[in-house]
Amino acid sequence: MSFDGTITAIDIWTSKIRTVIWKFEEGEAKSFHVLGIGIASSNAIRKGNILDMEEFKSNLDRSLEDAEKMAWEQVSWAFLSFNSSSFEVITSKGVVAISGSEISQDDIDRALEMCKNGVDMPNKEILKVIPEYFVVDLEEGVKNPLGMSARKLEVVAHIFSMNLNVLNNIRKAVADVGIEIYDIYPNLLSAPEGVLTKRQKELGVVCIDIGASTTGITVFEEGSLKFSSIIPIGGDNVTNDIALWIRTSIDVAEKLKLEFSELNLEDGMMKWWEDEIDLSRLNIGENMMLSRVYLSKIATARYEEILFFVREELKKVGKDGMLPEWAVIVGWGAKGRWLLETAKDILRLPCFIGTPVEKDSLSDTTISDPVFASVIGTMILAKKYSTPVSFFSFNVSWVFSSIVKVFKRLLP
Repeated sequence: MSFDGTITAIDIWTSKIRTVIWKFEEGEAKSFHVLGIGIASSNAIRKGNILDMEEFKSNLDRSLEDAEKMAWEQVSWAFLSFNSSSFEVITSKGVVAISGSEISQDDIDRALEMCKNGVDMPNKEILKVIPEYFVVDLEEGVKNPLGMSARKLEVVAHIFSMNLNVLNNIRKAVADVGIEIYDIYPNLLSAPEGVLTKRQKELGVVCIDIGASTTGITVFEEGSLKFSSIIPIGGDNVTNDIALWIRTSIDVAEKLKLEFSELNLEDGMMKWWEDEIDLSRLNIGENMMLSRVYLSKIATARYEEILFFVREELKKVGKDGMLPEWAVIVGWGAKGRWLLETAKDILRLPCFIGTPVEKDSLSDTTISDPVFASVIGTMILAKKYSTPVSFFSFNVSWVFSSIVKVFKRLLP
């Protein structure tokens, strides 16, 4: 069963916390529109790990409040998505005997549960178990074995887990602001869902989610998840490099990265009056001229490193330059100028920036942007696979926290 109503998703990044409230039209599987959007800075979390609990809760509450004001309703529960350097993805196999003459949903659930047996994950919590393919007796590559006649069922699945302490801290922070977490989706799964089509997943595609401090890599082929991993570098590393080599502040470096840096810029490509940037226009405390070519070399070096590690991950599964439906780049790091040309050279694949413009009526909204890929994917996954919340359940602690939350917002 799926949702027919309002859904709230919170996407936690190192740079921003995004809250989106959506309304699904009753009876329409793909008819929805945005009710509210809230975006707040996130300076208290790095690579998925909370550094300052109180500041993180304050930022989270600000994002929720902005979305609630726009949607004109109170949020009590939400779906959560985020990336963390503590994510770990392993592949496992489960085998069960069929209880009846046909494969039932219970048999499939037991096979997926068997994948967890024998997997040693100390201080880890399993978030999702995603099947790659099933083996019905001796028939491999089965996508959905439900209702088939068989005696034995095998499944090869990918297990997504993360550090238990990191996850508990995030859960506690969300609960303290009066929100009940209904489900959690790693951005490794939600970001591709927000931008990839069914055809792309069938033919073979990689989704590269360049966040602030991590980069997620997810490969699909034959309609199934083939490989997923995360590397602990992202767009913030580009900003830090610019700040270090130019000897300026992080804020100025971020503006330079977004507004002026162009990858693979060479001497002689620009007119003489465009060769330098006057930093005094960006910051009163700065009074120097910066070469655009020098800025380009700094940014290009770090982006090439990120893409090099992506290519090394693709080599692990034999997909280096072997994906017909290209590489789709999303996330904050996807905003680098001339990034596609650099990515094509290093990955040896056609590349494009993934935006959710093809998702129903989103093309005219402010969230048709690669940074919203994961939160949109979370909404779609919630619609597909989650069961509706019972709005008549009574939770004393949640009710109390919600009342406190309302009174706090009424205070001047």
